[in-house]
Amino acid sequence: MVKRIVANIQTDDLSKADEFYHRILGLELLMDHGWIRTFGNDETAKVQISFAVQGGNDTEVPDLSIEVDEVNQVYEQMKASGFEITYDITDEDWGVRRFFVRDPFGKIVNILSH
Repeated sequence: MVKRIVANIQTDDLSKADEFYHRILGLELLMDHGWIRTFGNDETAKVQISFAVQGGNDTEVPDLSIEVDEVNQVYEQMKASGFEITYDITDEDWGVRRFFVRDPFGKIVNILSH
């Protein structure tokens, strides 16, 4: 039985995660061994992994999807911090409000609220 799934993103500079994942998204630093940093929180969530031929509405498939409480607030913080928005904030037909943003490692992140 799978207990959790962890995303691992290769980087030469661990500190690049601090503003995007810690300051804006509010994830806590859970582990730092010098060669790997893990951010997270105490929320309980379902274990999920998705496979897609497109990202919905003919967008590219994002590397990660992160659900947040206040998508509009996170959108404004990402823009103000200069992160590239690759798909503007949109209310989708399937009941989510979302946007895509490029993280400091070049990954496309789908930020959404239901």
